[in-house]
Amino acid sequence: MVIADPPVSIAIPFYNPGPALLDAVRSVFAQTYTNWELLLVDDGSTDGSLELARSIDDPRVRVFSDGQNRRLAARLNQITGLAQYPYLARMDADDLMARCRIERQMAELDRDPTVALVATGVYSLDDQYVAVGRRCVSPGHCITPRGLLAGQSGIVHASVLARKEWLQRNPYREDLAKSQDTNLWVRAYSKGDLRAAIIPEPLYFYREDGNVTADKLLLAYRIGRTTVREDAGSRFPQTERLRALAVSHIKSSVVAALARVGRLDLIRARRNRSALSLEEEHQVAQEIMAIRRTTVPMV
Repeated sequence: MVIADPPVSIAIPFYNPGPALLDAVRSVFAQTYTNWELLLVDDGSTDGSLELARSIDDPRVRVFSDGQNRRLAARLNQITGLAQYPYLARMDADDLMARCRIERQMAELDRDPTVALVATGVYSLDDQYVAVGRRCVSPGHCITPRGLLAGQSGIVHASVLARKEWLQRNPYREDLAKSQDTNLWVRAYSKGDLRAAIIPEPLYFYREDGNVTADKLLLAYRIGRTTVREDAGSRFPQTERLRALAVSHIKSSVVAALARVGRLDLIRARRNRSALSLEEEHQVAQEIMAIRRTTVPMV
């Protein structure tokens, strides 16, 4: 008797992603794991992307819109309630995922029933879908209290596939404008409820060229300090909490100084210290080309 693959809910919350949304959807349709539903959750888009989402003609795709702009954390909590299946993967609306991503993550969850969520490594792309770097954990990577407080857990938020029951136990804080993921990992760890696995290989393609701005970085550091003060429980030693606050203030000062001299590119370069070989660049380009050639049925 052949046992069918368990169904997975895949969710893409979106706000004005433009035509990039369709490429993200193509990467869902390209998955080697085929037992899925796709939830497209609009956050008040005004650029025609909602109409684009509604033009997809496939019964596995459901589109939701209430016309409001409630921001990411609220939409992710909404998605947990909308998902029909016990496994939930997410991605950003202007990114791509490797064709084997869901298959690999589901295999990891099947291998270890105690694991609640699985993340992957990522390739960083420029706005032309060219790979410019790689961010992956080392084999045997351990999530530590220091790494969690520094926002360096190794868990790439957009690459996460989690058990729905874990997300129901651990909702996002909707009052935070940024870094809701780091806050979630800290709160879950504080409760002894962060059992995560990270696949070292980059199975997610992250477009981040415009994401490194001084305002965004400084806001993330401020919210990170809020997380340390309000949500880091007793499982985080006091010395680590004090260290995290001090390091965060130093980073804020460095970002402000780099912004004044127009050198935020140094931060982007540091994020993607793992350069790609010519062979790997070619492999990534071939994967992206195959994804972008995937047919999505449209009305």
